[in-house]
Amino acid sequence: MKPKVGMIMQVKVTGVQSYGAFVDIMGEYRGLIHISECREGYVTDIHDLFSIGDVVEAVIIDIDEYTGRISLSTRVNNVDFKVLDQHLRPNRQSQNYWTNYHLNSGFAPIEASRKSWLRDARKKFE
Repeated sequence: MKPKVGMIMQVKVTGVQSYGAFVDIMGEYRGLIHISECREGYVTDIHDLFSIGDVVEAVIIDIDEYTGRISLSTRVNNVDFKVLDQHLRPNRQSQNYWTNYHLNSGFAPIEASRKSWLRDARKKFE
């Protein structure tokens, strides 16, 4: 079975650098958990989170189709995916439909306001 984006799996840490942890995926593939994907918030020292030989649960977040590099994340394990099932907007009770009632009004709205506009303009220039 080939790894796919979104798969959650147990991976083994094979190396730790200041920028991330290298992991073994299914004994056949290699991947990287970047320091920004280790956990929420600032990570001062990645060696506090990972050691060589640790087995951690990670999610595949990207696979580069040209190089085959696999990026993983351990911080998405803390995300509540149930939030995605909720509607972002509550249901609206009323619907607004476009109507053309204003198309036949012509210049009537302008004519109705014309006198007050002229009165206000005269006051400013007097």
